[in-house]
Amino acid sequence: MRHSKLMPEVNAGSMADIAFLLLIFFLVTATISSDEGISRVLPEACPPGVDCTSPINERNILRIVINNNDEIMVENELVSIEALKDITKNFIDNNGDGTCTYCAGDKSINASKNPKEAVVSLQNGQQTSYKKYVNVQNELAKAYYELRNTYSEQIIKKTSDKLTIEELKNVRDAYPFTLIEAETK
Repeated sequence: MRHSKLMPEVNAGSMADIAFLLLIFFLVTATISSDEGISRVLPEACPPGVDCTSPINERNILRIVINNNDEIMVENELVSIEALKDITKNFIDNNGDGTCTYCAGDKSINASKNPKEAVVSLQNGQQTSYKKYVNVQNELAKAYYELRNTYSEQIIKKTSDKLTIEELKNVRDAYPFTLIEAETK
């Protein structure tokens, strides 16, 4: 004859309900990070009062191309990502026409006439990696940041974090970030 002892049983039905409720709670309260991308405020297609059909002088355009192999070419010469910021700064701050009183450039005939006329043209291949594209964008932003920071310290005599709204506008007007995203060929 079987030896049977009565063992107490635990009702597991309520445990499953509690686990399900906890799962729903964590799904509802958890935040999913979606901070990827480039933080940029795009300008209007053509601001009012500006003639967007006027041609840009070739001298004022810095052409940057990222090919399908993630190689960076500036004016058809391969450059490293580390050199891109300095090349961009030298191009923008050139003072080619001598009208810029705050520029520190060497007045090269192969760079922009004035920071207000300088345009950076960025083109990428269809197989360019997103990481390389973002790295190039970051280097361009660093170049403008450093030029603007130098301007605010030397001309306005304030650090960039202490500027008023009007002074910040003056800094941005001195070095406008003009970037053209050229179509992929």
